[in-house]
Amino acid sequence: MKAKLQKYIDDFLDYLANIRGYSEHTISSYETALMQMHKKCEFYEEDGKWILDIMSLRLELAHKSKKTIALKLSAIRSFVLYLQDQRGFSVKLLGDASIKIAQTLPKPIEEQYIEEVLAKANLEQKLLVSLLYGLGLRISELSTLRLDNISDEWIEVTGKGNKTRQLPLLPSIQKMLLRYLELRTPRNYLFEKSGSALNIAQLRYKVTKLFKAQGIKATPHQLRHSFATHLLNNGARISDVSELLGHSSMATTQIYTKLASSKKMEEYTKAHPLMKDSKINSEN
Repeated sequence: MKAKLQKYIDDFLDYLANIRGYSEHTISSYETALMQMHKKCEFYEEDGKWILDIMSLRLELAHKSKKTIALKLSAIRSFVLYLQDQRGFSVKLLGDASIKIAQTLPKPIEEQYIEEVLAKANLEQKLLVSLLYGLGLRISELSTLRLDNISDEWIEVTGKGNKTRQLPLLPSIQKMLLRYLELRTPRNYLFEKSGSALNIAQLRYKVTKLFKAQGIKATPHQLRHSFATHLLNNGARISDVSELLGHSSMATTQIYTKLASSKKMEEYTKAHPLMKDSKINSEN
């Protein structure tokens, strides 16, 4: 089992270098943390789920600074996310609960930037971005989206833990989808080549390349963040957004409400006359 874990670590480091474009220094620090993890952890399968138990490593690191521990845990969590999002594995991480790293707010893409990119995109690119941003799909869900999961008004998505959810097709996306199917005539998957589904890396490349051409650094996951944040900013209920995202708990969706509140405060400080007066007084 450890040999299999080593292969996944090697694949992850290659992914960071060749797909994510991480620096040699960053990859080296990830490799150091993951090699320590590999040496000390227990990796096994239980009830159809992979278990990664790093408690032994945590005990070994107990005398280290919180910053050092946090950096190593960050590398391990990134590795677990890679296994889940890129390889489609169900992984449970044990032993990382005693130190909590402050959760950073997601960075959504401004609506005007998305509109500018869509205006320059071809049909396939428009559909790809519209499904990620318009439905809040994970890139892994989009990669495995089969034609028989698409109906006139709904699509059925299989997400994490093989949980399925139905998402309504917006009329604009529905029209775009019909045009795409008419021109491209895919056989099995919505996005495919020679009958086989385009993988996550191929779809990610299409998205990042499209935005990069307009001078914008963006990822498919940011489009999912933008979907949630923009809905909440416009008054959607958190329970509805949580269901659309396929979150198992609304607590996971709470991060977006913090971002929405932060955005509202930012707009408030820009717009309120008293805040303008405070700025003038502080400059004097």
